[in-house]
Amino acid sequence: MEHNISLITTLAAGFGIALVLGFIAERLKLPALVGYLAAGIAIGPSTPGFVADLHIAAQLAEIGVMLLMFGVGLHFSLKDLLAVRRIAIPGAVVQMGLATLLGMLLAWGWGWSPGHGFVFGLSLSCASTVVLLKALEVHGVLDSMNGRIAVGWLVVEDLATVLMLVLLPPLAGVLGGHPSSALEGANPLWLEIGQTLLQVAAFIALMLIFGQRLLPWLLWQVAKTGSRELFTLAVVAAAIGIAYGAAALFSVSFALGAFFAGMVMRESEFSHRAAEQSLPLRDAFSVLFFVSVGMLFEPAILVQQPLHVFGVVAIIMLGKSIAALLLVLAFRYPLSTALMVAASLAQIGEFSFILAGLGVSLGLLPTSGMSLVLAGALISIALNPFLFAAVEPVRRWLLGRSARARRLEQRDDPYAELPMSTERRYLAGQVVLVGYGRVGRRIAKTLDERAIPYVVADANRELVEDLRQQGKAAVSGNAADPAVLIQAHIAEAAMLVVAVPDALHIRQMTETARTLNPTIEIVLRTHSEEESELLRGEGLGAVFFGEEELAKGMTSHVLARFDPAAQAVSGSARH
Repeated sequence: MEHNISLITTLAAGFGIALVLGFIAERLKLPALVGYLAAGIAIGPSTPGFVADLHIAAQLAEIGVMLLMFGVGLHFSLKDLLAVRRIAIPGAVVQMGLATLLGMLLAWGWGWSPGHGFVFGLSLSCASTVVLLKALEVHGVLDSMNGRIAVGWLVVEDLATVLMLVLLPPLAGVLGGHPSSALEGANPLWLEIGQTLLQVAAFIALMLIFGQRLLPWLLWQVAKTGSRELFTLAVVAAAIGIAYGAAALFSVSFALGAFFAGMVMRESEFSHRAAEQSLPLRDAFSVLFFVSVGMLFEPAILVQQPLHVFGVVAIIMLGKSIAALLLVLAFRYPLSTALMVAASLAQIGEFSFILAGLGVSLGLLPTSGMSLVLAGALISIALNPFLFAAVEPVRRWLLGRSARARRLEQRDDPYAELPMSTERRYLAGQVVLVGYGRVGRRIAKTLDERAIPYVVADANRELVEDLRQQGKAAVSGNAADPAVLIQAHIAEAAMLVVAVPDALHIRQMTETARTLNPTIEIVLRTHSEEESELLRGEGLGAVFFGEEELAKGMTSHVLARFDPAAQAVSGSARH
């Protein structure tokens, strides 16, 4: 028995040390991910003391990759990406290309081959979605326009990386490595790439045609049993089973198979439940993934090749950030957006490890390259929270000392003003609708049905552009800025409807509206019961709290069936 417990010892050591070091990292205001990687270093072969089983750790890491990619697929929203596509897609592609080129130049200076440099640069070009989401949540900007642009940018990077995971094996021979065993042979390169893409296309088609029907049906059958553990088991079995089937039948990577499993499951009505109940297992194996990656790191490289490490960190935290900053400004977005996106990309993480690991296995990256990628990840992830914290102070400092920075912050936006050809009915007696999300769209649809004119004010410039193309009156910008409401002609509007629960700026919006139009009627939306009571007490306008309105509507429906008289009283009480 003593000789057959390597799995148990690897799990115990990995989880235990990761817990301790992750806790220490959080207390030091660093991402817990730093602690997980440090735990892997502690139980790896490059440090003294206990050494975990590398073979078992590698298999656990594969499971971690599957569940990590499954989680990415579960949260992948094509709709959210399309909302910022005009900046996210070209920006991410150009930024990845520039970062890859910088990595290749650095590797060329070290005497590496072009193929090694390409994989190395590619590994440095993709930031960590896990680290980004954590940072945006901590600073409360995840749902802001800047946050959505940063997330959309990283989604494009993730998709591009997934594509490279598919193409690297058939390209390995050309790049100077050795092709995977499944692709070894005398077939021409174009045939190998074509065969790979056909296999991927067949797998995607199978998932979209049959998976979208089969998975929801399967989850529904399991859900009807009422067993929570069976439902969790079904979700995990689907994720790992599809990933394995994709690799065995279509020669597709585990990562791509799990990603599409998550994407297909997202379309199910059980997607939220699947995400919630699989989260603990995904988190646990994700920790093991980062621990196993840390086991591959050689700390001696920090002493033996300090200039190499400095060059890698410079590309990650300076090269990528400056490129992103200039790209966002080139798309005529304000300075604040450019600084936020630049800070978001100044780190690398899970996809870099997956790419570098594949490169090592294909002979496209030396083991020292893997250590350099890991060193860059550890340092950039540790420093990224401080970079995020510096965004606002740096912005204020630049605005206070540079006229050019002030001009960049107030970019000329072609959609910040209504066109001269706008009809008169949109300029007086109209509704000013702030926010065109799920709630705003429903309000706008009802207004359209009743031919009530309205002007939309939304911070998403791409969304405003789409509305203009549909013939709707809309202006882009944050409605907390008085200039935005002025452009929406708030001074002559009949009503202001704030359809976004923006607790920070609601008072600023209402104050601007009341100053310019003392008789305007104001309707506000909140997500918080305390906020709704406070706003009502201040008499800012009619306040609607989501859960309260839902309860009233459901109660009204019930009373209409059992007590029509009471339902009439309930309906009148609303007003």
